[in-house]
Amino acid sequence: MIKHRNLCAALVALITLSPAIPSSLAQKIAAPVTSLRVYLFDCGLIKGEDPLAYGLKKGDVKDPDMVVPCYLVVHPKGTLMWDVGVIPDSAFQAGKPARLSMDSDNVTSPKPLLPQLAALGYPPQNITYVAFSHYHSDHIANANAFAGSTWLVHPAERKAMFAAKPDQQSAYDQLRHSKTVNLPDADYDVFGDGTVVIKFAPGHTPGHQVLALKLPKTGPVLIAGDLWHYAAERNASSAPGDEANGQQTLASRAAMEAYLKQSGAQLWIEHDPRTFQRLKKAPDYNQ
Repeated sequence: MIKHRNLCAALVALITLSPAIPSSLAQKIAAPVTSLRVYLFDCGLIKGEDPLAYGLKKGDVKDPDMVVPCYLVVHPKGTLMWDVGVIPDSAFQAGKPARLSMDSDNVTSPKPLLPQLAALGYPPQNITYVAFSHYHSDHIANANAFAGSTWLVHPAERKAMFAAKPDQQSAYDQLRHSKTVNLPDADYDVFGDGTVVIKFAPGHTPGHQVLALKLPKTGPVLIAGDLWHYAAERNASSAPGDEANGQQTLASRAAMEAYLKQSGAQLWIEHDPRTFQRLKKAPDYNQ
């Protein structure tokens, strides 16, 4: 499995050296939208994963590489940043891709996230809400940039985050004093109209969550965090070995499979290259 905890140590120096966000990033402000849209950013690629560690058999997965997407959800009432990458912006130099190596994993990212947001007119300080599927290092590298947003998090996840080793916390320590909404063990309707709903799906971490959207053209979508890493896991009878609670993972998978069947939603497995390849990438958007 990706060395979530080991990668944190490699990221510490990069994150702590992260410079202040240049004022130039805030110059452009996007016009209000009239309907829901989702911008998808290429935030990295992880090579070196072993699908056997996910309860799969040899041959179940043809391409074991994992993509790392970041999502900006834009609603007429505000914005939500969902997952913010594996390599912090401070690791990028002179417009070159960034790279990290840890154990058997080779992690790369093509470009920093914050300038892409700013170019669209959504500088991080103007993002209404920030939320993470969970706090593993490949989802929170740029978390501190969104400390001015309202943080949507389950209490169990927040507790686990700030009980972690201090070096691991460096990626998100500035969120400690952010305005925070403690989410329930149930659906949370972000904008109050049913189009952007955070669903509690614990197991991978204590407060793991997934994001259900109702896009005007695409229809319902479920962005699944790390509830599944590979599509083949949907047929697996056991949870990966590194889960916080494997039984909760299996229960959450069953609940989300029922939701997918009931709603007819598309499943977007975050780390799945096939899903990522077929979706529109920023500066274009999915709607």
